[in-house]
Amino acid sequence: MALRLIRNISSSADLDKLKNERAGPGEAYRPTEVEHIANVVTHGVWVIPSLGAMIFMVYLATTSLHTTVAIIYGLALFALFSMSTAFHLVSYTGWLGDWRIFFHIGDRAIIYIFIASSYTPWLILKHFHSWAEEVLFVVWVMAVCGILYQYIFHERFKWVEIVLYLVIGVCPALVIADMKESSGIFELSLGGLTYVVGVFFFKSDGLIPFAHAIWHCFVFVGALFHYYAVCVHLLLSDQL
Repeated sequence: MALRLIRNISSSADLDKLKNERAGPGEAYRPTEVEHIANVVTHGVWVIPSLGAMIFMVYLATTSLHTTVAIIYGLALFALFSMSTAFHLVSYTGWLGDWRIFFHIGDRAIIYIFIASSYTPWLILKHFHSWAEEVLFVVWVMAVCGILYQYIFHERFKWVEIVLYLVIGVCPALVIADMKESSGIFELSLGGLTYVVGVFFFKSDGLIPFAHAIWHCFVFVGALFHYYAVCVHLLLSDQL
């Protein structure tokens, strides 16, 4: 597999040969072989570390509430990289081919869960002037609606998918600014900005070589900013 990848890259003087044509309306993007491998690797390498990250958060927890939010966020982090890797591996190898659509829907749906889980530690552990519990409820309701959309309208209205991701990801940030004590705002903002910029590449499949793999890298970097913020400004702050 590695030798075949090297041959493909070395024989491709034109970068356009490293990407497929743009997918049509209602069609799923079909990466080239090298893009497939890049998609698998860029999230696959974080599956085990993300599990270790969850265990470390649980280790840092000093209360039952800390443990609860650590598990919620940690499991979502692990599920994000695991489902993404599983889908891209199935797509590339053809293993469990009949389950490809299931994994594809799951890959997109888990993003909604991850967004909601990323806000959950802050909305539960931080002190707000108002609306934290209501926003937490709305975030998870929106995540469920996004998942239902994926199962009902998968690949039919792609612009709706992007709007839902951005609305769920950006709107709750308004109440985050209402925190009584603002530690962690910088890392949260930096992570959120990383995700938003990465959306450009998420929608550039078929236009930019390795666009989806680049999106994967933005996801990892954004998650790293948020993970650091949860550990330092939520789980460790009570111990200082």
